[in-house]
Amino acid sequence: MVHPVSVFAFAVTASAAFTRNLNYFSPSLHHPSLGVSISKVAKRTHRNSPWDPAKLNFTHGVASGDPYEDSVILWTRVAPTSDNDKSNITVTGYVPLYDHSNEEYVSKSNAPVCVDWKISESDSFDHPVNSGTAYTSSDVDYTVKVEAKKLESFTTYYYQFSVCNSANKSPIGRTKTIPCKDEKVTTPVKIAVYSCSNYPFGFFNAYGNPVRKDSVDYVIHLGDYIYEYANGHYGWGNSYGRIPLPDRDIYTLYDYRKRLATYRTDLDLVASHQSFPWIPVWDDHEVSDNTWKSGASQLNNSEESFIQDGGVSVDQRKMNAVRAYFEWMPIRQVDMDDNLRIWRQFNFGDLFDLIMLDTRQYDRGITDVYWNTDYIHAISNDASRSLMGPRQEAWFYKTLKRSSKRGATWRLIGNQIIFSRMNLTLALGQENPMNYDQWDGYQANRNRTFQTLYQNNVSNNIFLAGDSHASWVSDLVWLGEHEYDPTTGAGSIGVEFAGSAVSSPCPIGQNVSLSLANFGASWLTTANRELQWQDLYYRGYYELSITHEAVSAAFFGIPTTKIRQGYEISLANFTVVAGENKLHRTSGSAATGVVESGSLKNGNMVQTNLTFDTATGNYFLYNAP
Repeated sequence: MVHPVSVFAFAVTASAAFTRNLNYFSPSLHHPSLGVSISKVAKRTHRNSPWDPAKLNFTHGVASGDPYEDSVILWTRVAPTSDNDKSNITVTGYVPLYDHSNEEYVSKSNAPVCVDWKISESDSFDHPVNSGTAYTSSDVDYTVKVEAKKLESFTTYYYQFSVCNSANKSPIGRTKTIPCKDEKVTTPVKIAVYSCSNYPFGFFNAYGNPVRKDSVDYVIHLGDYIYEYANGHYGWGNSYGRIPLPDRDIYTLYDYRKRLATYRTDLDLVASHQSFPWIPVWDDHEVSDNTWKSGASQLNNSEESFIQDGGVSVDQRKMNAVRAYFEWMPIRQVDMDDNLRIWRQFNFGDLFDLIMLDTRQYDRGITDVYWNTDYIHAISNDASRSLMGPRQEAWFYKTLKRSSKRGATWRLIGNQIIFSRMNLTLALGQENPMNYDQWDGYQANRNRTFQTLYQNNVSNNIFLAGDSHASWVSDLVWLGEHEYDPTTGAGSIGVEFAGSAVSSPCPIGQNVSLSLANFGASWLTTANRELQWQDLYYRGYYELSITHEAVSAAFFGIPTTKIRQGYEISLANFTVVAGENKLHRTSGSAATGVVESGSLKNGNMVQTNLTFDTATGNYFLYNAP
């Protein structure tokens, strides 16, 4: 016989534990009913025996992200299987658009998984500063996402999950809060910046190198965390044992969960998530190539597209992708009446404000989907062109002005695509000489951004970009409106650092030769006045070191992604001095010293092939594949 008092006590305890897993919550405090019904989950599970801890595994390590001054998001997945939940109930019927979790269409779990968590300033956990219990189930693909609160600002912490009442523990993770908004920051803040990791194109060595060096505090990811293609469509993973699963173009909720899970088996990606708090945004491939608010390059809201792609609409595919992304990534659900919003900001004391934009999924006007390039070129300067839509644009401009007014030294703008004008005639021809999927296809949006910066004297601006699979460093210039001297940088309002891909191939071909890549880079720096350095050849990433006096950027190239290793080559280094609003010139060059690869305007490229082994700390000359 079940005693009513015991049942009631269990139900209350279980309800409290379920509420600590943020993946059950509604994305909007204005509509709490959009979350999973915690009481229903608790009621349906309180009579069931808990899982045997020996049959549960922490399948994909741990992660942390979206750090605040007093809290951070902690993530793990603990499940009876490494496979993902196959139910699509939570994204079918009449569920709210882009809901992260849904009350009416919960996939029923016979038993929840109970997880304890703790966080401490030491990895011995002698004195935890916070701890708790949370439940998960197939409803959210057995993912756990909790907010660790009551933390000190700008402080390193260690955290760990464990299956309740057992010795089954997750790996220990490390994370770090950010400074208080008005805190005086006296030590450098160091950040690794990534984009475009394609599983079948090779190993994610770039993610692991800062871990082995222990060289940064935080990670920014600018999108294309996954790719949606079947093996062989864009990358052939057979020779590396890296076939993206499921091995098909992905459309369903299960598909996106499985693809994210597959990527999270890369050991260097696992290590990066375990070692640093991430601040990510999506680009297009988290959903589909060249997405905009109503379509994509290979899927449009038309009858022909619907039939060709197996009866999946643009909007349904996006719902599936968004739900899986929020389940698997250590990010916060933005507290607004807006389920799709991922654009947000982080205030790093009095040092800088980080503004993370969504120039892809939120409210982007029609983009170049390959068969409409002439049309997009023709409308690229229309006043109505927007990458963000009116709501995000207004927020962006207000945030820039407020950041300057509050006295933050720097503004870092994390966006997906290259902001600067880029003449690509050599590759694209005279008729349509620009990439109209970038800001060049949305010139009015870019001009409104420039107008905000120049007219309000918003200075010390650093734009960050990914997407292109190549490296670009430019002065930030409103060409045609303000005079600009490419030799001195006079007339610039900031700097753009655009990084290469973790593993996605060079835009002019995976097997491009170094000489051909450098020829292309030389042409590009000649054809674009504000472009100071360009490299097409290397996959890689860059690190930022930020102080009140300057922002330093160090670009690193990965010699190969064909095998897993910790090698990297220092490609180029740049400095932005506070108040100069341009790349700092040394002997007429925008770089600090010579560059290893690509083309440097008014400077020298000297190829040394000097390679650093991040695992051993040794330098050597790399000559392997």
